[in-house]
Amino acid sequence: MTIEHAAVEIARKPWGRVDLRPWSSIDASADPVGELRLGRIDKRAPSPALLLKLLFTSQPLSIQVHPNDEFAHAIGLPNGKTEAWYILSAPPGARVALGLKRKLTPQALRAAIRDGSIAGHVQWRPAAPGDVIFVPGGTIHAIGANIVLAEIQQQSDTTFRLFDFGRQRELHEDSAVAASDAWPPPTQLPPRRLTDGRTVLIASSPFVLERIDLQANSHWELDTDREAWLLVIDGKGRIGRANVTVGEAIFIEADSAGIDIGPSGMSILLAYPGPDPIASLLQDCTGLTKNSTAAQAPTSSEIIEVPT
Repeated sequence: MTIEHAAVEIARKPWGRVDLRPWSSIDASADPVGELRLGRIDKRAPSPALLLKLLFTSQPLSIQVHPNDEFAHAIGLPNGKTEAWYILSAPPGARVALGLKRKLTPQALRAAIRDGSIAGHVQWRPAAPGDVIFVPGGTIHAIGANIVLAEIQQQSDTTFRLFDFGRQRELHEDSAVAASDAWPPPTQLPPRRLTDGRTVLIASSPFVLERIDLQANSHWELDTDREAWLLVIDGKGRIGRANVTVGEAIFIEADSAGIDIGPSGMSILLAYPGPDPIASLLQDCTGLTKNSTAAQAPTSSEIIEVPT
């Protein structure tokens, strides 16, 4: 049983940003930060099934694709990389790409990668704060400039680039063609309200992603039988024995934790392995006499630099 403040790994990227506020106070003025990876404090601990990130873009990321589980197994990997994005910040005109405008044959997709015309085949759509975008493995996609988003994904870094907006990094033509479902994106189900405080954004086999909106000065008990990631996206409060505010995350593994909400309320993104929402995950304890701290105190977060 585990409750801990997530460690933060910094990944500096050419497309990153120098100002991460209000999501982080890390100084990125000397070298732009593209990702903050939120992970386990103890690197010897078993690897979680899911990875939580914050992404900061000043330029568009590459057009890319990740393998689904079937393709990943075929090339000797333990799993694919299905992910979901929750848009935290985006100005008017911001956009993301998901899938293609029309189906391409493998031969046509290969030709589009070679001549760069794939940039005109992807299906761009506006991105606004609060949007949630599901990206199944095998879906060609891209994230545009000037966006901050939270990403929950299967634990994998396998990425195949199709186009890189002039940055001259390696493209992965053969693997991208083999891994891609080269057609328009699948229909995404709309968010579903479970309770007054719980909204299911994504329910899939790899993970469930919820938004939790809790009223000011309320008290709750979260009880999970599997790993869970909690990211504060608004307000502040206490989870277990940790005071948390915007941009901070807690990792819980098969444990329970009290959640005490501050005077301005608190909103949380909550992710855990799927396929279905946990019905009894969150209990309202407001007005009851209870111990709002968990048996094990979350450890302090750590900040680690990772190679670009």
